[in-house]
Amino acid sequence: METAGKVIKCKAAVAWEPQKPLSIEEIEVDPPGPHEVRIQIVASGVCRSDSSILSGKDPKIQYPIILGHEGAGIVESIGDRVTSVKPGDKVIPLWMPQCGKCEECLSPETNHCTKDLLPFKKNYIPETVSKLRCKGKQLHQMAGISTFSQYTIVDDYAVAKISDAAPLNKVCLIGCCIATGYGASLNTAKVKPGSTCAIFGLGGVGLAAVMGCKTAGASQIFAIDIEESKFDIAKELGATKCLNPLSFQKPIHEVLLELTDGGVDCAIECIGNVELMLSAVQACREGRGTAVIVGLTAPGQTIALPPTAVVLGCTIKGSLFGGWKSADAVPKLVSEYLNNKLKVDEFISHSMPFDKINEAFELLNNGQSLRSVLLF
Repeated sequence: METAGKVIKCKAAVAWEPQKPLSIEEIEVDPPGPHEVRIQIVASGVCRSDSSILSGKDPKIQYPIILGHEGAGIVESIGDRVTSVKPGDKVIPLWMPQCGKCEECLSPETNHCTKDLLPFKKNYIPETVSKLRCKGKQLHQMAGISTFSQYTIVDDYAVAKISDAAPLNKVCLIGCCIATGYGASLNTAKVKPGSTCAIFGLGGVGLAAVMGCKTAGASQIFAIDIEESKFDIAKELGATKCLNPLSFQKPIHEVLLELTDGGVDCAIECIGNVELMLSAVQACREGRGTAVIVGLTAPGQTIALPPTAVVLGCTIKGSLFGGWKSADAVPKLVSEYLNNKLKVDEFISHSMPFDKINEAFELLNNGQSLRSVLLF
C-alpha cells in the first residue's frame, strides 16, 4: 500500500484522563517494526471492559490511552519477519494473544499466554515504546491492540487472519464478547446435553453464554437480569426462562434452587458483581454443580465464599476469552458464523459512526444497548 513504511496520521479516540469523555484526535502511527503488524481498523465493538477502564478504578492504567479491544480490520503493512499475515488480509486483533511458544501456549490445560498484557497480571502496555502519539505524547495501548483508532499496531502473535468473506462490521464481536461467553459455556463449564444452566447478566457476554448452553444441548437455561428488555433476545438465543431478581422476595439463588429442585448443573456469572458471583456458587447443585466466573471486578474486591459450598462439591472455575486459544480459535469461529452455525448479527443493537463513540458509551452505561459497533 502507498502508506507502507510511512508515518500515518489518522483519527483516534483518546482517553486523556479517567472519568472524562473520549476525545477524537489526530494521532500519528509509526510504521511496524520486526514482528509487528499495522492494521486499518474497520469496525470495533464497545465493551463494558472499556467502560470499566475509563472509570478510573484501576490504578495500573496509564494515561493517555487508546481503548478498544473488540475490533476487526485489514492489514495495511507488516514489519520484518512477519509470516502469519500479509497486507490486504482481513484480521481480528487479539487482546488474549497466542504466541504458540511459551509454556502456557504449549499446555492443553490453559489458553493463557505469557505475552498477554492484561492489567490484573501486568499492565495494558508493552515494555517497548508505544508507536502511537498525539500532541507530542506517547499513547498507551489497551491490551496492546487499541481498536478505537483508524490505524493501530499489534505484535504478530496478537492477530488472527480470518476469511476474506467475513463482514468486518459483524465479526469484530468475535474478538471479545461472543468468543468469551460462548466459550465459557462450551470450554470452561463443559455444559452437557440435558443439563440445567443459569446465566447471570445478559450483556453481550452473557447472551453468548446462553447461546453456548443452547449449542451444548442444555435442557433448561435460566437467563437472569434486571433489564427485562433483554429477555426477548435471550429467549431467541436459547433461554428457556428469564428471571428478574427484583421480582422476587427472596435471593435469586434460592429461587433457582426451588425451580430446579436442588440447584443448577452450571451457573455462569457474566457481570463482575461479587454478590452475584456468590449467588452463582450458591445456585449450584450439591456434589456436581459448576460455577464459572467470567466478569471482572474492580481491584481489591473479594468473594465471601462459604467453605461448605466447596466441601459439598461445587467446582468453581474462572474463564478468560472463553478458554479458547485465540489465534487457533478465532478463524474457526468466524467460519462457523459464515456457515450459519454461530449467531452474531443478533448481538448488534446499534451501529454508528466512529465519532459517535461517546454516545455508544452512554448507551452501554445506561443499559440501552447489547452491543454498539463503531464504523470507521
